[in-house]
Amino acid sequence: MTSHRQRVIIMGAAGRDFHNFNTVFRDNPLYEVVAFTATQIPDIEGRTYPPELAGSLYPKGIPIYPEEELDRLIARHDVDQVVFAYSDVSHEYVMHKASQALAAGADFRLIGGKHTMLRSSKPVVAVCAVRTGCGKSQTTRRVCEVLRGMGKRVVAVRHPMPYGDLASQAVQRFASFEDLDRYHCTIEEREEYEPHLARGVVVYAGIDYREILRRAEAEADVVVWDGGNNDLPFFRPDLHIVVVDPHRPTHGVTYHPGEANLRLADVVVINKVDTADLQNIATARDLVYATNPRAIVVEAASPIFVDDPMAIRGKDVLVIEDGPTLTHGEMSYGAGIVAARRFGAAHIVDPRPWAVRSIAETFQKYPATGPLLPAMGYGQRQIEDLSETINNVPCDLVLVATPIDLARVATIHRPTQRVRYELQEIGRPTLADILAERFG
Repeated sequence: MTSHRQRVIIMGAAGRDFHNFNTVFRDNPLYEVVAFTATQIPDIEGRTYPPELAGSLYPKGIPIYPEEELDRLIARHDVDQVVFAYSDVSHEYVMHKASQALAAGADFRLIGGKHTMLRSSKPVVAVCAVRTGCGKSQTTRRVCEVLRGMGKRVVAVRHPMPYGDLASQAVQRFASFEDLDRYHCTIEEREEYEPHLARGVVVYAGIDYREILRRAEAEADVVVWDGGNNDLPFFRPDLHIVVVDPHRPTHGVTYHPGEANLRLADVVVINKVDTADLQNIATARDLVYATNPRAIVVEAASPIFVDDPMAIRGKDVLVIEDGPTLTHGEMSYGAGIVAARRFGAAHIVDPRPWAVRSIAETFQKYPATGPLLPAMGYGQRQIEDLSETINNVPCDLVLVATPIDLARVATIHRPTQRVRYELQEIGRPTLADILAERFG
């Protein structure tokens, strides 16, 4: 038994790391969290986890450093434990980080759902995925639609994305588009919240998920956990739905913590069967059955829609896709590329020669992105860089395949077409069948 508090560093990306701290380490006299490290998201280091959120043991808050300083921080603070607390990374990547921590003299730790999933007084449906970009968002929208059709009051609680002032983001409630402006939401936040708001579904997000859950329960019959990346749910689900992408058919067992989600799933949705290779669909299906034979399997398509398909035919188009899907999600195409090809675009223009500043840096960091533009917008300066890049590209049309009206936040001087996609189950059972049986 050690005589001192265990000194801990939490490795994160402004999401799971804060939740793990709040549920396991805050007000816990056995531990001293000396630092967070941050990665994946631009400009989230160099801040402090504020004392208002850190609790009485941390009157000055907890500093947040770039992950590149991990070795130095372990040595400087004589750290006992490094807690890995972010998602959508390969198993090999996780073990490289483990090896780094072990070599520097610290233990390496992963914290699971037993100690971090909060219990709700209301039924919880969790929608998660094995990777970013599987189609989790449209699956969540479909779940909300079905539950509301059953007469249930539904509140969606979104996985955290606190990229601004942390103290002011502890609990956020979104009921209108004006709330997006009031909270100065990034493009990534808008992509997740706006489609819910357009359908009349209230969304909560933030940092303090115990308080968020309490408030969501007060206005919901069913709480829908809208997961992020491929992270585990923060709330203990009564029904756990996990989405698999047959375009990346083996990723369900090669990425963390997506494999844990797959093993925990009550329902697995194999999405995008309308666009994936038949052999890849079979591989994904076999993997699901082998990994979690008790799960109910639902197959689904995510058909795409545009307002004017003829506007695309014969045009040179710039395709803009969801940012996280292309970056740490490692997809080289999405719904925009599918739409460009399906509706007869003459040429997909490569934006990389015209990218400026932070957008050019994104392409350098993720060189496999390919000839399309990730809708990066983690702050106003990056949104300005995105706008400048879009308007630099010599094209006839901008094909916007993010879930939001990008023109509301970015300045686009070219004609645009939006690409939309919704979930459509194929065969039986459907999500409606399953939800009616559980909550009808």
